[in-house]
Amino acid sequence: MAKQDRAIRTRQAILMAAAQAFEKYGYQAATITEILKSADVTKGALYFHFPSKEDLALGVLHAQEPPQTVPEQSLKLQELIDLGMLFSHRLQTSLLARAGVRLSMDQQAQGLDRSGPFLRWQEATHHLLAQAKHNGELLPHVNPTETADLYVAAFTGTQAVSQTLTNYQDLQRRHITLQQHILPSIAAPSILTALDLTPARAERLSRLAPED
Repeated sequence: MAKQDRAIRTRQAILMAAAQAFEKYGYQAATITEILKSADVTKGALYFHFPSKEDLALGVLHAQEPPQTVPEQSLKLQELIDLGMLFSHRLQTSLLARAGVRLSMDQQAQGLDRSGPFLRWQEATHHLLAQAKHNGELLPHVNPTETADLYVAAFTGTQAVSQTLTNYQDLQRRHITLQQHILPSIAAPSILTALDLTPARAERLSRLAPED
């Protein structure tokens, strides 16, 4: 068990060092040498866990996945709101999450498949919207597939602006504002009044977010 724990700690140390390098330099400029030095591990240990620089980047990209700790809600639109609130907090506190976003939007990351996080965010968003549609939470004209695509694109853009201007410190506010503009066009009026978009809810949800 001690050997397994040591391997887990080593893998995490390598991931954190890679995240630091990728966030600071981007995919192309980050080097294995820099990551080895920061993680304080041997080249053999690094390649045991991550056979290539691309595998390292994919490991970091995984941190941008939709949070798995969002509590289930009877209103699926509330669950969708909570998903964004929780991830907004994660970007403020998690180096891995920030590096994952940096990589996913790195136009210079040639040869790296950056589609995974976007596809999984679209899948998670579509799943919740389809459930909301089935439950009668959405207006009749709303297409869950088209709306999920728009949702992910809008949230991604919101993250980029927040990162550039405030290093994600205003992302929670921007996410709430985004919801306030999108929800009236997709939610049934009776559902809209029942949704909680308050900063207090975001604060409660933030306690569920894992820290690096």
